Amino acid sequence: FFLQESMHAYAANVYTSVVEELMKGKQRKFIAVEQEFFRLWWDAVATDRHKQQVHQLLQEGRLEFVIGGQVMHDEAVTLIDDQILQLTEGHGFLYETFGIRPQFSWHVDPFGASATTPTVFALAGFNAHLISRIDYDLKADMQKNKKLQFVWQGSPSLSERQEIFTHVMDQYSYCTPSQIPFSNRSGFYWNGIAAFPDPPKDGVYPNMSLPVTDTNIHLYAQTMVANIKERAAWFRTSDVLWPWGCDKQFFNASVQYSNMDLLLDYINKHSDEFGVTVQYATVGDYFQAVYSRNLTWEIRDSQDFLPYSTEPFQAWTGFYTSRSTLKGIARRASSLLYAGESFFTQYLRKHPAGSICKCKALRQLQSLRWAVSEVQHHDGITGTESPKVKDMYMNNLMYGMFNVKKLMASIILDMNSAKKNRGVYSSVYINDSGIPDVDQYVVVYNPLAWNITTFVTVSVSHLEMSVYDELGHSVPAQVQSSAESHSTYDLSILVEISGLSYRKYHVKPLNGKQSAFIGRSVKYKRKDVTRADQQNQQLFPVVNSCYQVLFDQNTNLMHSITERETNRTVQLTQEFLEYHVNGDIMKGPISDNYLFAPNASAVPVSKAVGLEVVSGNLMTEIRQYFYSNITSQDYIYAVYTRMYTVPEGYDGKWLCHRIEQEYSVGPLELNHEAVLRTSTNLNTKQLLFTDSNGYQIQKRPFQAYVNNTVARNYYPMVQTAYIEDDTTRLMLLAERAHGVSSQGNGQVEVMLHRRLWNNLQWDLNYNLTLNDSSVVRPVIWLILGTKAFTNILYRTSGLALEHRPIVMFGALSGDKPKLPGQLQQNSVHGSPVTVPPNLHLQTLSVPGWRYSSNHAEQVRSIRMGKQKEGDADFSRVLLRIRHLYEVGEDPVLSQPVMVNLKSLLKGLGSVMVVEERSLTGTWDVNTLKRWKWKTARYPSKGFSNSTETSENCIVTVHPKEIRTFFVYFQGQ
Repeated sequence: FFLQESMHAYAANVYTSVVEELMKGKQRKFIAVEQEFFRLWWDAVATDRHKQQVHQLLQEGRLEFVIGGQVMHDEAVTLIDDQILQLTEGHGFLYETFGIRPQFSWHVDPFGASATTPTVFALAGFNAHLISRIDYDLKADMQKNKKLQFVWQGSPSLSERQEIFTHVMDQYSYCTPSQIPFSNRSGFYWNGIAAFPDPPKDGVYPNMSLPVTDTNIHLYAQTMVANIKERAAWFRTSDVLWPWGCDKQFFNASVQYSNMDLLLDYINKHSDEFGVTVQYATVGDYFQAVYSRNLTWEIRDSQDFLPYSTEPFQAWTGFYTSRSTLKGIARRASSLLYAGESFFTQYLRKHPAGSICKCKALRQLQSLRWAVSEVQHHDGITGTESPKVKDMYMNNLMYGMFNVKKLMASIILDMNSAKKNRGVYSSVYINDSGIPDVDQYVVVYNPLAWNITTFVTVSVSHLEMSVYDELGHSVPAQVQSSAESHSTYDLSILVEISGLSYRKYHVKPLNGKQSAFIGRSVKYKRKDVTRADQQNQQLFPVVNSCYQVLFDQNTNLMHSITERETNRTVQLTQEFLEYHVNGDIMKGPISDNYLFAPNASAVPVSKAVGLEVVSGNLMTEIRQYFYSNITSQDYIYAVYTRMYTVPEGYDGKWLCHRIEQEYSVGPLELNHEAVLRTSTNLNTKQLLFTDSNGYQIQKRPFQAYVNNTVARNYYPMVQTAYIEDDTTRLMLLAERAHGVSSQGNGQVEVMLHRRLWNNLQWDLNYNLTLNDSSVVRPVIWLILGTKAFTNILYRTSGLALEHRPIVMFGALSGDKPKLPGQLQQNSVHGSPVTVPPNLHLQTLSVPGWRYSSNHAEQVRSIRMGKQKEGDADFSRVLLRIRHLYEVGEDPVLSQPVMVNLKSLLKGLGSVMVVEERSLTGTWDVNTLKRWKWKTARYPSKGFSNSTETSENCIVTVHPKEIRTFFVYFQGQ
């Protein structure tokens, strides 16, 4: 809905009028960034004539696509997988349609800059990167010292192989300065402001700038030249990038270009007097000019530019948590897409004659690719949009998820109908509420390329159940009352599944002796935390083979955790607190969707804690309810903590070592921001570590500032955060992004939810007041252990949380299921796909692009107009493999890994051809020659060629590499 409205009022007019105007003057140029709007225009609005003009303008270099992803993604709270997805989605369209490959970035608007982004852009073949929003005080300093340009080595392990020249915009950022001294009207924005929802009939828009006339042209030129000269002093070369435009500009391009033409001509005619010449340029033109100066540049290491502040009391650290529900759904959608892609790829390879329509299946996957791509926008997953736009993102995500669930269910149905005398399903479906009737199949797919042992939980209506595998053997399971609902029970099944495979479990009401274990509940009396007797602690333990967790019966709070292997005990308590914030601009700084502005320390939310412990043979669940006082009826906060005991004969290393916590938070009161603070006796010196986009770890030392110290020490946690002392580390793994901070020695706090209202006019105009009355239910896994041990565990565990198994339910037709006589390799295909624990199979999909992987051929077919709509290409499989470790991080896991792609993928068929490609697939790595910028460390300038290529399908993957391949199989 919002997209349609923006297209109608604004975006469609930009592309239509810009293309028409560019054709009118050979000197005119334009850059276009986000593909989502461009593709909507291309498919629904552009005429054949417009299309032919776009092809011509691209060839002439007067229209340039920069970045080229679906959106300009946020850098703080997005996962690297989703950044790559949205970039690949846009690049595939541009290469297929125009044969072009963007080579420059324009990341002008994300709120802070991550060190992962330069690496992603380098891997995609970019020659230069451009950012703008960094700390105001740091920018002032860099500007003064001419240090706004540098060569950035965003990844410590990939270092100079994937470095990229980076330009930080000066204090004027990406918009033309609009003040003109000779008039109280604005200058340089002649098309005014876009009018929603309908463009004005008479073409007169609000706030149109003073037109250029004979009487004011000299004054206009003086103003522009003065600004250019002011900026020139901040850069090392005499080239100045002067961005012309801003948000929602160029929708009425003719009035814009005609005034620009007059002004530029005038300055160039008087260039002797002004000392400046000006020309229309693209970002590529600017970087080409700087590159050809052949200067030597400073190197920046993997330090990022987060968090981001614009003034002493404006720390943009609130959006790390804003709209937590949207952040959670965006990540669930991303992991469902990941599972659906590999599931469909395997089905296609192993069941070429299957009954599922391939084109429809691809459309189902594409609907989720688009939804997951678009929500990565810097006003999407960030939570900085109006409720109406948030609803659009949510609806698109839910629709895409529905499509992919439908596809996965129909694949299972198709494969099981094809097999003779197996229990035939009458239906297969994925629903989130569990099993409606007893006597069902539960189908569980493991989307990771590792063997996993874990629990899946489904809702059931009976307490006494049995669970069997495909051979009719009993499977360990536990049933207990649900924390959420009084009418249902939770059935947790211990599943053991090999890589990229699925298994079927038969769940039925009790028959005979083999029953699931039953979890028994003990409720403890509510305790007044404020009056607890510290002298006379009564502790009770919850134990599995990895940890002993002690709870204090005087307070019903956690007291300590002992890691049993090393016998190290860490004092550890958890409490919920709230920051109370101001919403009235007359009273001081405000918190809003973007900003976090606490006016005092956080205050504890509860004076009383209730406790219930549900224990069984496989799992113990500790349920804590936090009440504002001892007599309160309702709680706003709860924690459900689960610990697992794995029976003999199962590999329980992952399961046993994680303490799973699920929180229930909300509805909050207005202008309250909720945090969970975990306090330990680890001497951490207030040093925090957080992940950067799920790709690498950043060190976050606590920094004291004159103002706003609490908010400026908040960082984004996308997947991981930890604190440690000399020997022991406490690790937090998350399934959605949160703000995280260490406000005291041995402490780590996670912001879980925010509910705000403010009266800032700008926020009110755009409905950005974050009055979010929802209840959020985030999950965090805790891992405690030595540094060496947590190093081995946390990367695989983080991905295990991200990509939990997909659960589907099958109803049986007929009376009794005939169980198979022999257990087939329980995978979609012949043999499972597994990689070693230091590698991650990041992508296995059938993209469907129709472009040729030979560049000359692709360009030729476009020139000859052969790139018309055709059927998708189902023969090309896209494969990405990522090395999870840094150089030197672990003695074993940090080693390079040799992978034989033929044997890795033998379950999908016989590999015929493997082509190694750039990150988004559009370059053959052998022909990709990125610019090599001169640095003091590497004085010779030239083109950099980054990867050694694979001989006969054997690839050596080095630490932190992400390698991308096109794979073709025999018989295609």
